Amino acid sequence: MDNNSNSPSDKQQASDNTSETSAASESTPNKPTKRIRRQATEAQLSNPFHGVKLAQVLERLVDYYGWAYLGDRVNIRCFIYNPTMKSSLGFLRRTTWAREHVEDLYLDMLDDKEADKKKGNDTTDTKHS
Repeated sequence: MDNNSNSPSDKQQASDNTSETSAASESTPNKPTKRIRRQATEAQLSNPFHGVKLAQVLERLVDYYGWAYLGDRVNIRCFIYNPTMKSSLGFLRRTTWAREHVEDLYLDMLDDKEADKKKGNDTTDTKHS
């Protein structure tokens, strides 16, 4: 008889537990699941465009070269006449060939900066020697 008296209370406890979990899931029905991020691969980390947005690329190019030089190197009206970030980014996002030219300029800029850095390190080494 003890088994029969225990079974209704066990069922009641089990139903209470399920109602608590279902109530918790009902309170946040649209909660997005947490994304698990993968580690970046070596190829991604060695890519100079990894984690760099187009807006950042254009800002760095404008800071380094200026609009006039960009207009000379890449014949785009939005670089030559009344250049703005908004118009240039809109054009570059829509036009593949122009974006490729700008990306090539960015790679050249990174090479120039690295060469300047090495040149600067060589001159400092000779000064200290």
